Amino acid sequence: MTAASQPLVQLQRPTHATDQSRRMSTRTISCTIDGTPISVREGTTIFDACRQMGTEIPTLCFLDTLHPVNVCRVCVVELEGARVLVPSCSRAVEEGMVVHTNSPRVQHSRKLVLEMLASSVDLSTTPNVAEWIAEYDAKPERFGPPAPPAPAGTRDASIAGHHAPPNPDFAATVAEPTKIDNDLYVRDYAKCILCYKCVEACGPDHQNTFAIAVAGRGFDAHISTEFAVPLPESACVYCGNCIAVCPTGALMAKTEFDKRAAGNWDESRMTATDTICPYCGVGCTLRLHVDEGEIVKATSPLENAITQGNLCIKGRFGWRFVQNTAAPAGSDVGNGRH
Repeated sequence: MTAASQPLVQLQRPTHATDQSRRMSTRTISCTIDGTPISVREGTTIFDACRQMGTEIPTLCFLDTLHPVNVCRVCVVELEGARVLVPSCSRAVEEGMVVHTNSPRVQHSRKLVLEMLASSVDLSTTPNVAEWIAEYDAKPERFGPPAPPAPAGTRDASIAGHHAPPNPDFAATVAEPTKIDNDLYVRDYAKCILCYKCVEACGPDHQNTFAIAVAGRGFDAHISTEFAVPLPESACVYCGNCIAVCPTGALMAKTEFDKRAAGNWDESRMTATDTICPYCGVGCTLRLHVDEGEIVKATSPLENAITQGNLCIKGRFGWRFVQNTAAPAGSDVGNGRH
């Protein structure tokens, strides 16, 4: 069996970083990437091997702290002898592999993926996508003008397997009104690319709350709470770890959403300061993002060994006492219930 025809390596839970460390060995594997020979430790993915040699591969659904789910298909590369392009984020390097990260076939695939995404999803708050669209000469407008937003609740009520005929006058979109049903974060699914990051972070990779999942099938697939209930009625504990991993701004802290809506969001004037969360003895690192003396949101570094970017409701949203402002009504921040 050739390297190209061997099955994909199945990674194990809970996270990509943990998976990789478990699969690593002292044995080295030799391969060729874009004409350059390279040796890496056995178990290294093509994506990580490329990073080691300074080759950046675009990706939307991959994150080092999450199990790769191979859904965005932006990171695909060409493997000599393989029938199809392979996702570099999960395919492990094998002895003798010959990889092409930017061949005409790869470029064409990425161009089409970007065109399909940009024609159906609002990517205005997705970093790097505008540069990738220009780099690959993607033309999402060739599918036609975007369809008008669906009325609120339409996608939540879609029945799997029952699809309306397409309207040839428009490019189908996932546009719908923003869901604002709590005071901590909003859900703008018009920006959702179904990368599964929020599902993985809420589920087996980090939080194990399973408050959200993918509902529906085909183009009607969407992120939803159980039975599409409002977030306050769901199993959500408002840790905000889904916000931390969302690559598009589909999930966003209410403070940031409000400032963006008012035209007051300017990251260039913000500062970030690391501190330790005061609420318990775990010692989570908080990165406070400050705009003109006002804390606008709290995150945690992905590379932090304690948090891996994760926080609880108090760490992510419970900083309002610093500014002597009341916590939002019904949010339970700081009252000991979470």
